[in-house]
Amino acid sequence: MKRIFLILMMALSFVAMAFSNESREISGTITDESGAVLPGVTITVEGTSRGTVSDANGFYKITINPEDKRLVFSFVGMKTEKVKIPGSNTLNVVLKADNANLDEVVVVAYGVQKNVSLCGAVSGVKVRGTRHIWAAADYNTENYSTIRENGFKDVKASPLSTFSIDVDRAAYSNVRRYINQGNLPPVDAVKVEEMINYFDYDYPAPDGEHPFSVSTEVSTCPWNPKHYLMHIGLQGKHIDKTNLPASNLVFLLDVSGSMNSTDKLPLVKRAFSMLVNELRPEDRVAIVVYAGAAGKVLDSTPGNKKKTILDALERLNAGGSTAGGEGLKLAYKIAGENFIEGGNNRIILATDGDFNVGVSSTSEMERLVEKEREKGVFMTVLGFGSGNIKDDKMETIADKGNGNYAYIDNIQEARKVFITEFGGTLFTIAKDVKFQLEFNPKQVRSYRLVGYENRLLNDEDFNDDKKDAGEMGAGHTVTALYEIVPANSSDDDHKPSVDPLKYQTSKTVSGKMGEELLTVKLRYKAPEGGKSKLLEIPVATNLLENTSDNFRFSAAVAEFGMLLRRSEFAGNASTESVLKLARDAKGDDEEGYRSEFIQLVKMVDELQLLAEEKE
Repeated sequence: MKRIFLILMMALSFVAMAFSNESREISGTITDESGAVLPGVTITVEGTSRGTVSDANGFYKITINPEDKRLVFSFVGMKTEKVKIPGSNTLNVVLKADNANLDEVVVVAYGVQKNVSLCGAVSGVKVRGTRHIWAAADYNTENYSTIRENGFKDVKASPLSTFSIDVDRAAYSNVRRYINQGNLPPVDAVKVEEMINYFDYDYPAPDGEHPFSVSTEVSTCPWNPKHYLMHIGLQGKHIDKTNLPASNLVFLLDVSGSMNSTDKLPLVKRAFSMLVNELRPEDRVAIVVYAGAAGKVLDSTPGNKKKTILDALERLNAGGSTAGGEGLKLAYKIAGENFIEGGNNRIILATDGDFNVGVSSTSEMERLVEKEREKGVFMTVLGFGSGNIKDDKMETIADKGNGNYAYIDNIQEARKVFITEFGGTLFTIAKDVKFQLEFNPKQVRSYRLVGYENRLLNDEDFNDDKKDAGEMGAGHTVTALYEIVPANSSDDDHKPSVDPLKYQTSKTVSGKMGEELLTVKLRYKAPEGGKSKLLEIPVATNLLENTSDNFRFSAAVAEFGMLLRRSEFAGNASTESVLKLARDAKGDDEEGYRSEFIQLVKMVDELQLLAEEKE
């Protein structure tokens, strides 16, 4: 009996040791001494590069190993706290103000800098007390293309509006990163169409010959009751992950010195590990890195050899300058050598945006990716980190490479890109998708496309199959909004001034077509096709009193974007209006993205109030 008892005790001790050697997750909330939550706090495991950042609600979650001893909590203007890892899985932390350095912090729209004389158009607000508005970095070299908002077009002079779809969603997560760090984003970082398209909408699934459905709604414009707002939605067909074609992927990872930050290379490793866990035996992955020189870290490896791929990721370290162009050439070479006919052949580039060694000019990059896309190798670009994002260059590379561009600011966003939207991110169902709307002058005086400024096309580009346009992924939705001034409007504030034509006169629309508001036309190609197909949908003049959640929520996001851009077309827009629209249209919100949006709007409202108080 005694012997049986000893054997049982030894077995229990082995079980206890096994559990003690397992990794686990610790989570909690970070606040200041007043109890206010602190978003944007950096949390790292002491002595390692593993870390995370607290979200808009001050919440964080981090995986720890048995040998880990302490977590380090740091935030600009607060005292860094090193806290012993507890036995429980919950650790809430209160950070105290660093009064010795508090007077040196100045808030500026583009980041944080020391309290020096500010000149030019940039102004700062000095912050004291227990409510803080700070960014996480003390430098900023981020680049954004200048956006000049679309104005109103006179229908008699410009009856056609033509643009390429945009499924890039980077702007929203980038804007969220700024707000979570306590700053309003730069105006040109706010791309309204990308913010709208960050969210999924409940459109009907396609059931005909086309790979997407088209939905339209027209109602009163929330920020200008004298105008209409038209909502257009596309829903791409869903494809089950198990039925996706085999993937030939090349991870092209920036390991230059600028990636040596917890929100850069460590987050890249964790994000790509998620993708690796989604791979099937028929999928293949190779890894190329670039810093001072480009190199192959992993040969093309079957997706069922996950440990081999994950070990190669974990061994990566940051250091050196950035040979982005050489890395891109090597990645294309490897993708070509392992090309899968009828498969998904794609390079996934992860970087903070620097390409300062090698093939560095945007034009050279464009020519390279345009050449390779014709061979069937597409491009996905993922931005990481803060202070160094080259948004203009990264978006251009993705667009020219028949791919998409996303910005990953935390592990939740990595999950959204690589798991929730796995099929759409990696598999294209239609390419060169173009919109062309023809407005009826009998019903419409003028119109304005909300966003899509860098996606505008010439009218003749619509029928030109050589003209590149946007790609649509499996299960993706695409949404566009038009603000419309009706023909009988008394609003002269938005009346474009165009001289009458000298050599031709416009014909008046009559009969049945005279009752139509406009016609929506789409052109698209199959992923491997060269000839486009046409889809045409007339839209009646039928104002809805009870609009869908899709209509109201997209309008809320557009209105918020215009407020952040300080748009001249914002009309009666306000954070109160945005919140009402968004709350009423939140719907099921299974993943919580719409709830998070509402919290961001509240934070911006508080940031603006605090800035006004300090002026």
